[in-house]
Amino acid sequence: MATIALEGMYFRALHGFYPEENIVGNDFIVDVYVEADIRMAAMSDELYEPVEEDSEEDEDPLSVNYETIYLLCESEMRQTSKLIETVAQRIATRIHGQFANVLGVRVRVRKLHPPLRGPVHSAYVEIATGVMVGRR
Repeated sequence: MATIALEGMYFRALHGFYPEENIVGNDFIVDVYVEADIRMAAMSDELYEPVEEDSEEDEDPLSVNYETIYLLCESEMRQTSKLIETVAQRIATRIHGQFANVLGVRVRVRKLHPPLRGPVHSAYVEIATGVMVGRR
């Protein structure tokens, strides 16, 4: 079992309850933690041959590719939502659907400087799905 994580992914996106947030946008930080069974991927590592950069070969079904995680997050952040809860859930669902060996996903979506009456550094939602062994 392993935790594959991407922390501090920055996005400018149009999520928010207020109409002006859907026009002006906000700054967001997304953290993703994926619990996965990587034993087979780790054992098969020595069997890999170098792959050309332009190769269209599929990613290894035994591993969790963090570039793919980033691209899934980027895609979901482009879809405007009123609630960051919705965004976090969509990210977790996409990750579960992408990788066969994922046991659990934890996603934190932080909105920087939310539009409140006073200064606030951030507001966030964190969700966890499946089995999360390495809780942080």
